Amino acid sequence: MNGGTMSIDHDAVQMLLARARREVDAGLLPSAQVALAYRGELVAFETFGDATNDTRYVVFSATKAFVAGAVWALIGDGLIDPAATVSHYVPEFATNDKAAVTVEQVMLHTSGFPYAPMRALDGATSDGRCATFARWRLNFAPGEVYEYHATSAHWVLAELIERVTGTDYRDLVEQRVTAPAGLPRVLAGSHRAAEMMLVGEPATPEELMATFGVSQLDVGEVTDDALLGFNDLAVQSVGVPGGGGVMRAADLAMYYQAVLNNPGEMWQPDVLHDVRTNVRNDLPNLQTGVSANRTLGLVQAGGDGMSFMRGMGRTVSPLAVGHNGAKGQIAWGDPVTGLSFGYCTNGLDANAVREPRRTTALASLAGACVTA
Repeated sequence: MNGGTMSIDHDAVQMLLARARREVDAGLLPSAQVALAYRGELVAFETFGDATNDTRYVVFSATKAFVAGAVWALIGDGLIDPAATVSHYVPEFATNDKAAVTVEQVMLHTSGFPYAPMRALDGATSDGRCATFARWRLNFAPGEVYEYHATSAHWVLAELIERVTGTDYRDLVEQRVTAPAGLPRVLAGSHRAAEMMLVGEPATPEELMATFGVSQLDVGEVTDDALLGFNDLAVQSVGVPGGGGVMRAADLAMYYQAVLNNPGEMWQPDVLHDVRTNVRNDLPNLQTGVSANRTLGLVQAGGDGMSFMRGMGRTVSPLAVGHNGAKGQIAWGDPVTGLSFGYCTNGLDANAVREPRRTTALASLAGACVTA
């Protein structure tokens, strides 16, 4: 790993912690948790507000990288081929013209069913998933369009994991990803997450226009009601693979240390090199026009000056990789500096302008916490 001549800038770490504390002290966020790791170890881990360092949070789509990590392990085992069709492993998936959808397309969010619905309790079992897959239809031809699959794609990955291993996907993520990384179980574990709360006032159409060039944002299925639904212990107990991980900011930061350092060769080195460096989806985001910059399961910061639009702030290297979650959950690792970062909050900020600005500020401060 790079960063051998670098060291932690402790003044910069204090600036990061102060920024994380600010909106909690102001009464906007009920709590927030921030963690920074370097060279395989935590260098900062603080919780602010009505929570402690033992508090867990629903990290929403930051969960996706953990499920992807299980798939990477199975690719290395030769059990999953990204170029193969999903229906090769799950014949029930082939209905309604979905037979040609590949595993790679599912992992890149180009598979064509971004809004395909799945009730969390139906997704808890293979029978429930497959019965729902049979009803799914394509919105567009696979491979042609990038449109974020908030939950649908990872239900497919969960079923793939179970088909090729005979092991429950939640157990497999623990066995092949979190346990080897020295982390606790994050899907359908014993910890209940901090209660999520709606906070703040929505941005005005004028603010949205000035920031995004549109007066209204299309959030798809990621509505406030859908996010608040994860407060239900029954839903948390399912371990929704696209967004139901329950963990600490420290677990996010340390997971990306594993992605950077591959302790005990958790993954085959060639597979890990591919998922960290090979951008397979550079199609534009339909709302922003910004390139997706997606590898098999991760987002790469990229060198186009748009890393802040991908949730990693403005100071990481182009090779940084991560995957954030809804309403400001942050998770990334930078192979050039050796830093990794995690941030969680249970305050679901209604202001769609303030929340990404917070993410950019925090991620940018985190990325600057090393000095030559």
